[in-house]
Amino acid sequence: MTEFVVWALFTVATVIPMLKLLPHFGLQKAWAALWVLPVGALILLWVMAMKLQDMERR
Repeated sequence: MTEFVVWALFTVATVIPMLKLLPHFGLQKAWAALWVLPVGALILLWVMAMKLQDMERR
């Protein structure tokens, strides 16, 4: 039970900033739900990095 509480707190603590960041990268806030899964977090980080790279070129 303790592990679940720690996981839930960590998830909430990281999803909230993602809700704020995703619109700046042109992504819908609903994609923040992927952040709950480790693979989803990795995918979102890659997408955000690629979009940032495109934004820097402009």
